[in-house]
Amino acid sequence: MSFVRKIHPFLLPFSVLSWLALLICTLLYVHPTLMAGLPTPPGWLLLGLQALFTAAIFLQERYQTERLRGIDFNRLLRHLVLGPALVAAVCVGLHLGMHYAQQPLPAAGSVLFTVFYTINVGLFVLLLARTNYTWRSLVLFHGTERLRRQWLWFEILLGVTLLLRLLSWTPPLGLATGLLGVLAAFGAYLSGRQKWVAYLNRRQKLEAVLLQLAVILVMGLFVFYFQHTQTVLRLLAPPTQNAFLLLNAFFAGFYALMGLLVTLFNLPTAGVFEQKREEILSMQRLTQLIQRGQTPEEVYRMFFDSAIQTVGADAAWLLVEDVENEYTGQLYQLRPEQGEAIRQLLTDYNLNNIEYLNNDLANSSFRQLELPYGSLMVMPLHSSKRQYGNIYMLKQYAQAFDRENLSILQTFASQTVLSIENLQLIQASLLTQRVQDELKIASAVQESLIPKNLPIDNWFEISSHAVSATEVGGDFYDFLHLPGRRLAVLIGDVSGKGVTAAFHVAQMKGIFHALMQENPLARNEREKFPVPSKFMAQANDALGRCLEKSAFITASLYIIDYEHGGFVFARAGHCHTLYYHSIKEEVSYFHTTGLGLGIIRNDGYEKHIKNQFYDYNPGDVMVIYTDGIVEARDAAQDEYGEDRLLRMLEQSFYLDADQIKEYILTDLNEFSKGQPMHDDQTLLVIKFKAAQPEAGL
Repeated sequence: MSFVRKIHPFLLPFSVLSWLALLICTLLYVHPTLMAGLPTPPGWLLLGLQALFTAAIFLQERYQTERLRGIDFNRLLRHLVLGPALVAAVCVGLHLGMHYAQQPLPAAGSVLFTVFYTINVGLFVLLLARTNYTWRSLVLFHGTERLRRQWLWFEILLGVTLLLRLLSWTPPLGLATGLLGVLAAFGAYLSGRQKWVAYLNRRQKLEAVLLQLAVILVMGLFVFYFQHTQTVLRLLAPPTQNAFLLLNAFFAGFYALMGLLVTLFNLPTAGVFEQKREEILSMQRLTQLIQRGQTPEEVYRMFFDSAIQTVGADAAWLLVEDVENEYTGQLYQLRPEQGEAIRQLLTDYNLNNIEYLNNDLANSSFRQLELPYGSLMVMPLHSSKRQYGNIYMLKQYAQAFDRENLSILQTFASQTVLSIENLQLIQASLLTQRVQDELKIASAVQESLIPKNLPIDNWFEISSHAVSATEVGGDFYDFLHLPGRRLAVLIGDVSGKGVTAAFHVAQMKGIFHALMQENPLARNEREKFPVPSKFMAQANDALGRCLEKSAFITASLYIIDYEHGGFVFARAGHCHTLYYHSIKEEVSYFHTTGLGLGIIRNDGYEKHIKNQFYDYNPGDVMVIYTDGIVEARDAAQDEYGEDRLLRMLEQSFYLDADQIKEYILTDLNEFSKGQPMHDDQTLLVIKFKAAQPEAGL
């Protein structure tokens, strides 16, 4: 094939040159005195040039790019009839018209007549070649490898038989008749294999009949023409040339007639219906595989085998990119490097992961890969949300796939993706059940970690609210009474949700209770309990050993000292504290620096956390919360925000702690009405009573 591709560009110029040589030789043969000094060519030279020209034309047509496009059969026939057939018929008609108009004719014929005759011989050979390979395309449509081999043998035998007619040797009548009868029967048998007829609708069938009738009429016209040149005028070539042309015209007309009969009586439809039946059975096998609930790998393998069998691929590659399965695909009659080269070329042209059909690889960008295949079809396996892979189907010959093949493969691919997703849903439902069981356990654990009773004291009021966006959230808060009329309040938010978040909440609360115990080795009262910044540094060190690399915790720790009327706090990346100052009668945020726990996991973390001291007054209100409060969204996707929270406290500071909390939550719920909760929401309101107990009591 590579040799033919190399010489193919030279076949057309060679055909033209051989025809010009045939013209000159014919002129010298018919008109010996036309060119003084040149001898009359022998008959064998003229016949040799005829054979050379015919072989060149037939080779040119045989290795021409496949003209059949998909299943547009009538387009192929129209190009034959309106191209070579029409031109040849017009030239023959003109020549016959000239003959009847020019009376009496010169005894030896005119030079113009000879030129016209040679032109018509050339057009006839071109028409024969085009008709032959048009018929070949129709016969081999969806043909098996066996049918292709049969056609090749028929083509060789017919070519040898016809070229032998150019020889002066005449075989015995019985042998010649028997050989021609065998070729005719062989051609009739091949004509019965034309599956393309079953793809025609009524209108297309009528058009195909008319086009084939036109081919038969043109062939009949040439038979009449060659008979006329033999009996009426002087023979323009040796007798064997005319016999050769007549036999060619007979066979071309005979097989055109056989094709017409096939078109009329739909002989090959049984084979097409059998093919359709196999396609339906393949789809049924895929469906049954789903119902049996097999593994994704078995579904992929079933799809691959069914697609190869139904489409009749000579080679194939199933590339699976489903990361949830170890199975990555398989190859059929294709080397891995060939498959990868095809995929890379499609990627370079942005054609990967889409439906793709190329029926002429030899004359496209795939030529550089030097593949032993002529047609390629690619079908992606994907759903609306996910890409599972691609299947690559190849056939040895050009124009081997059509849109129907693409449609069948698309159906197979859709069925396969549906199968895989059904299996994944089954597996996911089982996994979900296990996860739900785990979440119930984690939720129960987290529930046990939430303080059931809030601290009660004559110095302050505390009201709390906590709700999770999922079964298990990442928000937490806790209280711990310390000696000396002090209260430690911790609030925080773990990144992520679910069981892992619940685990880290439990860790954080365990660290809180462990670090806030009295240190018996302390040198003075101040060192018995860690200040908030020291607690954050120690907690960061402890969490750094168990938190995932991408996880972190935001937190704020407040230590309220009622006896001295003040508090100290540190913020580790958590939300800013909202505070109402009763003396100044103003509401503001404490804007302090601080970095989340687990972001920096070394001794340098302590530099990023600072303590802040504040003397509270009777009637002051402190609101501490998680980001689920201020990041709640309304229908327009606007956030609730810190400014709106501040206004709510401005409007409700005079109420008690429970009422302030309800006032804020009512406004928050009204703001986000109808919208899903995207994050956990925790809110603590601490109000220092207007009448503080006497110190020391």
